[in-house]
Amino acid sequence: MRPDLLQADGVSVRIGGKPLIEDISLALASGELMAVIGPNGAGKSTLLSVLAGDRPPSAGRVLLDDLPLARWSKRALAHRRAVLPQQSTVAFDFSGLQVAMLGLLAHRDRLSEREMRRLAERALEETEATGFADRPYTVLSGGERQRIQLARVLAQCDADPGTRPFLLLDEPIAGLDLAHQHAALRSARRRADRGLGVLAVLHDLSMAARYADRVAIVEAGRLTAIGPTATTLEPGLLSRVFATPIARVTAGDGVAFVSLG
Repeated sequence: MRPDLLQADGVSVRIGGKPLIEDISLALASGELMAVIGPNGAGKSTLLSVLAGDRPPSAGRVLLDDLPLARWSKRALAHRRAVLPQQSTVAFDFSGLQVAMLGLLAHRDRLSEREMRRLAERALEETEATGFADRPYTVLSGGERQRIQLARVLAQCDADPGTRPFLLLDEPIAGLDLAHQHAALRSARRRADRGLGVLAVLHDLSMAARYADRVAIVEAGRLTAIGPTATTLEPGLLSRVFATPIARVTAGDGVAFVSLG
């Protein structure tokens, strides 16, 4: 089966003449998990928002299944990609379950209320957030909200078994304890193994090494490296990118990265 592709073709974003990202090209394929890493302010979130169709590029274009993103309707796009931004605001006093069900709004024409509820409940169970289903979202902690929001995009991805949507995650493990960080990335990994394309902006190099197939490094708005995780996460390169000595430590069948600065 030919892989689906979400492609950035020479995309740049400038605000007031200042470049946020500059001439970035990459392709995310169905069936892979790509981690995007880089220093704070490098342009990682801007790149993700352009790939999601939430921010138009100043130059270049984004293609989804060979069709420019600008030509996709909002409804059709909601069927083909799910987005977890860094910050998610909820204007109304929804319960955790209601927030998780928001990811299914584009599927109301084909799913009953009962089916939507079942999908959301299954996603809440996966993120270990079932206990927050009936609680007001506004009273939850940051980590609890993050698990609800992750359930929202997982439910969206699972709504139609006949499609392979792309899952775009901006710092999905921020605010989570260690166990839930692994749980979140295992959920992402399972979607990639099922044929979805997953892109995750991460700051934890060890997590990127454990779960990603490929890594893209963004520095000062530019893509400076992209390739297989094992070769791209090279200590010398990482030490230069993050301006601090970084060592790679082998532990069992995995690796960890330690800052020596």
